[in-house]
This record gives sequence, structure tokens and C-alpha cells, in this order.
Amino acid sequence: MSFLTGSPKGSWQPIMTVKTNTQSYWFNWRVLLCGIWVLLSIIFSSLLIWKYEKRLRNVEAGNGGDSERERQDENSAVLYEDETWKPCLKGIHPTWLLAFRVFAFFVLLVLLAVNAAVDGGSIFYYYTQWTFASITFYFGLGSILSIDGCYRHRKKASGDNKVDNVDVDGEQGMYNVHILPQSSYASDQEKNLGVPEVFVRQHAGTWGYVFQIIFQINAGAALLTDCVFWFVFVPFLTIKDYNLNFLVIVMHSINAVFLVGDTALNCLPFPWFRMGYFCLWTVTYVIFQWIVHACINLWWPYPFLDLSSSFAPLWYFAVALLHIPCYGIFTLVMKLKHYVLSTRYPDSYQGAR
Repeated sequence: MSFLTGSPKGSWQPIMTVKTNTQSYWFNWRVLLCGIWVLLSIIFSSLLIWKYEKRLRNVEAGNGGDSERERQDENSAVLYEDETWKPCLKGIHPTWLLAFRVFAFFVLLVLLAVNAAVDGGSIFYYYTQWTFASITFYFGLGSILSIDGCYRHRKKASGDNKVDNVDVDGEQGMYNVHILPQSSYASDQEKNLGVPEVFVRQHAGTWGYVFQIIFQINAGAALLTDCVFWFVFVPFLTIKDYNLNFLVIVMHSINAVFLVGDTALNCLPFPWFRMGYFCLWTVTYVIFQWIVHACINLWWPYPFLDLSSSFAPLWYFAVALLHIPCYGIFTLVMKLKHYVLSTRYPDSYQGAR
């Protein structure tokens, strides 16, 4: 295990400042101000999610926005079932995306298991491992959705399904569908009768939207953890003469590599308002740390979480603001992907709207 854990010249350990499970630690102006930042983040994120997720439900029910801008935003937020498993280019077979997701899932799962074996269950005390486990779950769920999608693709290619996954109402007929152009697999009988074969796109179910939300949470969280590690912690550890081991380096890089790889292949839309889930993910971690430290006298996994410092409110505010560029960078990556592929492969691109 020496190759994985390394042999640092000097050890870096978090320093205990004061006892965290005392009343004096929690009842002061610093905690109050940090609590206000956290509360404002919860309120802002919840309102953002409530407002736009409610609009999304209205769109799926057939009630669009009033303005053209609203309709465009709402349409970009709608997720169809086939967008969870099909690649962004028609020339790429869905099995390639499936193979990538299965490979990424097993690599991440093995790394997570090795990390737990080396350092114990305390690894989940860190935000990095929370995010790493979430990305692992994302690829596991994505593998399942891709397996189901490849089965559907095979049925469609063989001409077994003509109208699949249609929601029907007795009075209103067909709804929650997007009609695609007439398929080339129409039967001879239908051609003779002059009846066009119709394929429909069903809106994604609960697990489809869970998959998309986890994707967007991980997009921001992976950038946040990797950027803070490489641009803040690594310079500090280098000054302290601390040698980074192989496992630490891989854990703070391969998550983003796999996520960007999946982004390049998939055709998931990336609605901006789901940044609210990313903020709530971080807030959940912060509240978890507060509860643990209120009950147990323990060191903080990250120095900027320590509420005993007079700069704590400033640190909490800075980390909250850091969510905007981290999520924004990934949004720009998605827009760049859309621009490049839609320009170079206009007839093949079937990515985000």
C-alpha cells in the first residue's frame, strides 16, 4: 500500500484550535453570521428550484410560458427519456456510451473501496469523498439507464416497436410526447395504406430527472473540490514539504476526467436553475459538519470551516460565491460543446436544445 499512501516527509494534520462541543463555541457573532449565509443559501436555492421546477411541470402538462424567452428556458429544461442514454451524435452507437459508463463506474468504485480500506470510513468526513461517491452513483445509475436504452434501441432498429411509451388519456388522447419524423422502418402494410408510422418521445420519469440532477450537482461539486485542492491546498502542502501520494492525486482528478468524458458523449440538457441543487448539496455537507462538531470535539476537515476564526464569516461567504464560477465554467463547457458539435455535425448532432 506504500505506493498508494506514499511516505510524506512531513505529515500535515488539522490543528485543534478550541473545543467545538461547548456553548461558547457556538453562541457568538461569528456563528450567527455564518448561519445567516447558510440560511440565505437555502432560501435562494429553494426558491429557485421551486419556481422553475413548477414551470417544468406545467410544460409537461402542456402549459407553456407566456413569453418566447420563458418558452425557450422551459423547453431546455424538459428531459426526454431517450436523452438519458443516447449519445449526442447519431453516428455513435448507444453501446459506446454504455461501455464508458460501466468502465467509469467500476474504476471509481474500486478507487473508493481502496480509499476506504486505506484510510477507513472517516474518508466520508470530507466533501471530496461525498462528491466522489455521488459521481460513482451517477455512473452506476447511468449504466442501468444505458442498458435499458440499448435494449430499446435494439427493438427500434429491428422494427419491433412502432409507438412506444405513449401516455394516453381517455378524453384528451396522446400527451407528454414529442413526435419525431416518420421512421424508415414502416411496414409495407402501413406504406400501402398511406398511414405514417409515428415514433414518440416520452418525458423522462423520476429516475431520469434524478439522474440529470445528480449530473448537474456533480458538475459543480467536482470543479469545486478539484479547484480548491489543486489551487489552494496543494500550494499549502508543498510549502509544508508534504508529498502527495498516488491515491490522493487520482481521487482529485479522475472524477472530473470521467465527468467531462460523459459530458462529451451524452445529450443531457443543462438548465442553469438546477444550480440550486448544487448549493443545497454543499449546504447539507456544512450542516452535517456543524451537527458532528456540536456533539463531538473534533478537528475540522477543512480549515475554512472552523468557526473559531474571526475570518470564518468571510471564508463562508467566499466559498458560497465560489459556487457561481464553478457552475458557470461547466455551463460554458456545455455551451461550447453545443456550438462545436452543432456547427461541425449539424445533421448528426442531437444534443441539448
